Amino acid sequence: MKRYTTAWLEDVLVTLFIEAGASREVSEITSKILIEGDLLGHHTHGVKLANGYLQDLKSGHASGDHNALTSKEVSSVATLVDGHYILGPYLVQKALERSATAARKSGIGIVSIKRSHHIACLAAYLQTFVEQGLMPIIMTSDPAVKSVAPFGGKSPVYTPNPIAMGIPSRVQPIMMDVSMSTVTNGSVAKAHAESTMLAHPVILTNTGLASADPADFFSDPKGSILPLGGIEFGHKGFAMGLMVEALTSALGGFGRKDEPSGWGASVTVIVIDPELFAGKSAFLDETDYLVKSCLNSSPIDSQNPVRMPGQAGLGRRKEYLDQGIPLPNDVVAELKKAIDDSSIKGRMEG
Repeated sequence: MKRYTTAWLEDVLVTLFIEAGASREVSEITSKILIEGDLLGHHTHGVKLANGYLQDLKSGHASGDHNALTSKEVSSVATLVDGHYILGPYLVQKALERSATAARKSGIGIVSIKRSHHIACLAAYLQTFVEQGLMPIIMTSDPAVKSVAPFGGKSPVYTPNPIAMGIPSRVQPIMMDVSMSTVTNGSVAKAHAESTMLAHPVILTNTGLASADPADFFSDPKGSILPLGGIEFGHKGFAMGLMVEALTSALGGFGRKDEPSGWGASVTVIVIDPELFAGKSAFLDETDYLVKSCLNSSPIDSQNPVRMPGQAGLGRRKEYLDQGIPLPNDVVAELKKAIDDSSIKGRMEG
């Protein structure tokens, strides 16, 4: 795969977003978060999304005007934001910054966002705040989409509902990004487009059977994605999925009952400052001990020792910053579509 520098990608994406009507502030933050997704290796939720974002900006479903945001201060640590479908990376980044400011003063900050556009890769937001010694938490659902069936049911009701969290450690920062479903919508769509089977039976057919064939998700009647835990233990993922629904759409007061259409998200972000609890040193002493204990655990396979959540992504990030990002063919194809539909046609040179 050809490698593309972050500088080239950022220049192209910012140009495309501004040309589509987004402000420079929204364009720069959105571009940075999309590229960060690819730096961590999450190619289904990185630059590939740009073309869809651009199409929504042009159609009017998404907004690139940062001044359109409205908010209500609930308390000194809590805020409710109406995103008016501004591009999600901008909204989430600003919500995290606001929460971090509150956390440094009061120990915790929380922002609930309703009517956000899609927010890209959750893991892409974490490192900046973890490096400041903070614990960022992000939860999201899409009230316009139904792809996961409740445990025991066949009809899809909600979305994969991921949770991301960053945990500081002197040894190895922990950066998790986990869906409350067995796989993401993007992974299923990618496998279906490539006519490949999924690695495990993570799809529930419309007759209630587990399947590894992504075509069973796109059937008529529609199949669904199994909750985290699968056929055997999906009641756990189902419960966690409901928790995310409550902490996002319900908390923000806008969700599935409103029957929204188009790409969107309900989001809640929380930032915690350990310094104001037991203290930063005490916190890091404990997380360091935990990380070391995990890394020193006897491996099942000597060739594959234990690694912490986010460790592989941070390794890729370092390599890709030095050598460029190897974008998969499907990502390059989507980026080319976006460029060919703009004034910078022909710039697929990195």
